[in-house]
Amino acid sequence: GYPVTFLIAGLGVLFAFLGWAMGVFDLGLLGALAQRIFGVMTNQVLIAIPLFVLMGTILERSRIAEELLEQMGRLFGTIRGGLAVSVTLVGALLAASTGIVGATVVTMGLIALPAMLRHGYGRGLAAGSVVTAGTLGQIIPPSTMLIILADVMSTAFQQAQYTQGKFSVETISVGQVFAAAILPGLLLVGLYIAYILWTAKRRPDLAPAMPATDEKPSPAAVLRALVPPIVLIVAVLGSILGGIATPTEAASVGAVGATLLAGRKMTRRRWAIWVAVLCAAAVMVMSANFDLRLGRPDAPPFDRAMLALAGALTLAVAAALAVIWRELARLDILLPSLDSTARITAMIFTIVIGAYLFSLVFRGLGGDIRITELLQAAPGGEYGAMFLVLGLMFLLGLFLDYVEITIIVIPGVGPALLGGGIDPVWFGVLIALVLQTSFLTPPVGFALFYIKGVCPPDVKIGHIYRGVLPFIALQLFGLAMFYLFPQIITWLPSVAYSN
Repeated sequence: GYPVTFLIAGLGVLFAFLGWAMGVFDLGLLGALAQRIFGVMTNQVLIAIPLFVLMGTILERSRIAEELLEQMGRLFGTIRGGLAVSVTLVGALLAASTGIVGATVVTMGLIALPAMLRHGYGRGLAAGSVVTAGTLGQIIPPSTMLIILADVMSTAFQQAQYTQGKFSVETISVGQVFAAAILPGLLLVGLYIAYILWTAKRRPDLAPAMPATDEKPSPAAVLRALVPPIVLIVAVLGSILGGIATPTEAASVGAVGATLLAGRKMTRRRWAIWVAVLCAAAVMVMSANFDLRLGRPDAPPFDRAMLALAGALTLAVAAALAVIWRELARLDILLPSLDSTARITAMIFTIVIGAYLFSLVFRGLGGDIRITELLQAAPGGEYGAMFLVLGLMFLLGLFLDYVEITIIVIPGVGPALLGGGIDPVWFGVLIALVLQTSFLTPPVGFALFYIKGVCPPDVKIGHIYRGVLPFIALQLFGLAMFYLFPQIITWLPSVAYSN
């Protein structure tokens, strides 16, 4: 029950002074902590985290998830297992638009689980499908875990190249990791759906169809629920993969897009949404066709005119967003979203700072050297060492959050493994999949307790454990497939970032 960040930082300080007292640690190394913290706070990539979190919290508070679940449930519910299939599809959409596991699991647990039980679903299958779909936010971009993982993995990859004497080093980007995670995430969704349909056919009593008397949604209602989140996902991920925007810029697009989607709840001043959308679209078109770089003293008159027009359109977007934000504050959407974003962001960065202190002391005590020796002695060469590291991360994932695992483990083991020729993007996605699996694994998987906190009293923890075991088996099957066929992970980034 003690905050993990203070535990990790406290252990680092305790062992720093213990090592100093024993003459094996130089306290002067702690002076590097301030520089590390400054590097974290000024890291352009990590700025994407609060923006993506804001995007997710706004979508959650505006009840878009509820609308999606309702329409998808009515669309697929009349087939056996249809409700569980709709939960899985909505979980994938929410993962790609929010990326917040806890919020997704709790939201779907409150909305979908009672509906599935009311229509006769087995308690284990209902709870297992909900909790598994909720964890897709760990692997389907844009995920905060993938952002932190990409940043730390890139540093470890550079250190591995420096160790080999390469000073013209390659790097990996958040966009590459996002691209690499898309196909594995979609394949996992396909495996979940295939298992649900197979179970529904084999055991119809566990996943019955909804009564045919339930009203089918109209095509317009389905489109109203599906199209806006899909457009937002395409705008965010498409701009990253297409090289139009950096992850941080795409995150700001996502936050603005989520604000516009939430603005559909407004009962007045709908004009502000159209002003913001049309003016933002006009600026994007102009930026693709004209040179809108600022600070050019020799810019021709036409370019200066286009810059002035783009500036006026940007001001119009800002003014329209101000109107929308005021309305969202009136509807009790904006302020709770900002509060939740501040809390989640503060939690993430506090853990990062505590983990950096722990890592600094660990390396100062020679822990990285001992880990390198251990990995070199592992049977099976670098791949045997990789399996050892993945197993360690799985065990840590039962007790710790992904932030501290990523910050503590990868800097210690990454350079040694990546120096042996392992693809950093492939390895990073395998780590993400392992951590996602550990979130589901009894007895202490985080996602299991998220769902237990909101499920009806008649759904016991044993039902949740039994229901999630088949999905864990599917995760392990997926991991084996991605290991044996690394092209599933590496193909899309190789195409998207070939230049």
